[in-house]
Formats: sequence, structure tokens, C-alpha cells
Amino acid sequence: MRGLAWILLSIAAILGAPAQAQTYDPAYPVCLQTYGINGNYIGCSYISMDQCRASASGRAAQCITNPYYAGAPSRRKYRGY
Repeated sequence: MRGLAWILLSIAAILGAPAQAQTYDPAYPVCLQTYGINGNYIGCSYISMDQCRASASGRAAQCITNPYYAGAPSRRKYRGY
């Protein structure tokens, strides 16, 4: 009976918890964090700080560096063996 209770509790915990979307996109180095009445939002879609600042100008927003930026893909050198 205890086993059934644990299984039901586990299923309820998995189905009852809402999933959160990933906030930071690892493909872009700069994020724009906006502040508003309906809540805050972080969107990472900028390749430079200047590009982000232009978008943040005149808004309740700030530009931040992406802590999860994966960096540019490394290029492998071809060795003609």
C-alpha cells in the first residue's frame, strides 16, 4: 500500500508542477532585461552590448551579459593525413 501511495504522490508532483521555459539563450552573448507592471522579462537575442543598448533606450530595461553563453563554435583545423 505504501508503494502505491509513493507512486501516486510522484505522479501528482510531476503533473502538478508547471514547467519553466529556459530564460537565457546560450547562442547569444547579451540579454535585455525589461521591467514592467506585469512582471520582468529577460530576452537573449543580441550579439553586442551596443545593439542591446539601442533597443533598451527609453525603456525600463537594462542590458546584461548572458551567464550561459556557449561561445562561438570552435573550428577544427583540417589535418590532411
